[in-house]
Amino acid sequence: MTGMTALLIYIVWTLILALSYATYRLPLVLTGNKAANHWERGNPVDDPAILIRAKAAHLNCLENLPLFAALVLVAAATGQSETVNAVAGFIVAARIGQSLVHLIGTSFPLVFVRASLFLAQVALMLYLAVALM
Repeated sequence: MTGMTALLIYIVWTLILALSYATYRLPLVLTGNKAANHWERGNPVDDPAILIRAKAAHLNCLENLPLFAALVLVAAATGQSETVNAVAGFIVAARIGQSLVHLIGTSFPLVFVRASLFLAQVALMLYLAVALM
């Protein structure tokens, strides 16, 4: 998998997660059952638990998306795409795995798996950053 393909998959996955909770909320607003600002920070959340986890998984994706995108684009701009191509698929697989585990639940074993997948992503991106220097 190329770095650019991996980046596109990462972006699409992030959008899918955003839509997973936005599509639940939009009809509530359009039918007048909830105010559009019902979900502002500081307000109690009354969404189903899986949608709360979907939002958290979406926000987790947003944390590393700019870093991953920067690495892919730096590699492309400097003619080092092969370096990124070697590991980009693993980064995206770890990201999707982390999100799926987050959607499943928040028990200690699941949190441990999520943290392990997050650390794998960080380690691989750090490797890429050093390799691209």
